[in-house]
Amino acid sequence: MIRPLLDLVRSFADTHADRFGAASTPVPGLTAIRATQPGELQVAVNRPLVAMLLQGAKRVTIGAETLEFGPGESLLISADVPTVSQITQATLGAPYYSLVLELDPVLMRELAVEIAAVPGDPRKPVRVEPTDADVADVALRLMRLLDRPFALPVLQGPLLREFHFWLLAGRHGSALRSLGGADGHSQRIARAVAMIRGSYARPIRIEELAEAAGMSTSSFHQHFRQTTTLSPLQFQKQLRLIEARRQMLADGTSVSSAAYAVGYESVPQFTREYGRLFGKPPARDIRRAQMAA
Repeated sequence: MIRPLLDLVRSFADTHADRFGAASTPVPGLTAIRATQPGELQVAVNRPLVAMLLQGAKRVTIGAETLEFGPGESLLISADVPTVSQITQATLGAPYYSLVLELDPVLMRELAVEIAAVPGDPRKPVRVEPTDADVADVALRLMRLLDRPFALPVLQGPLLREFHFWLLAGRHGSALRSLGGADGHSQRIARAVAMIRGSYARPIRIEELAEAAGMSTSSFHQHFRQTTTLSPLQFQKQLRLIEARRQMLADGTSVSSAAYAVGYESVPQFTREYGRLFGKPPARDIRRAQMAA
């Protein structure tokens, strides 16, 4: 099942990938990834997603835990968590290919009430497992739809629902069930994370976030760190720095303009904190990334 899926992803990504290697599909949340050489460390605060690796290899670190995965394996991120990732195996003759789907909590919530719970540790927000055959099969059918655009409006919805169904019923089910819980801690923290994402450039009071999560301040602090591995202020800071990097790299924004746009009042402070997160001052980091692209 992996080989036919690889062939379709390769064909689509080779044709449609942008200069960063991402090829967005017409299917909401579904992206093919291509790289022809090992990459630099990439810092991101990911939304919940599943990444099916089809060729090459990748390393992902969350906190003190590092995960390696290769062809036939899937990476699951079941909460908004900061990760440091790196493509470790890719060449011009044998590029890295993966297929990534951002998960839909609404679909998870609807399906969770219909599917019996599966055993496993729901507290691990990032994990690597062999790709389930049923997940690979529905991914293959979704990719085949890209050559039949007349069928997409009718069939992509049921296929996305089936994709989420098999994820929830398979190896990743225990972690995804917490994502779909209507009023569990994961969903409450997700409401606070959504507020930070929507307002990362302005100061946000912890009491405001705790109220959005429906928790006391102390309980909110505890569960936020358990879910994301960061404090709320650290989470907001990483979002600001990641967005500033995106603006400089994709839009050509200057260092000072990017700093002010994401909420910093001091460019030197921005430069220091950027260097701590990405390993180099912003101007040097962006020059190197542009040369590598």
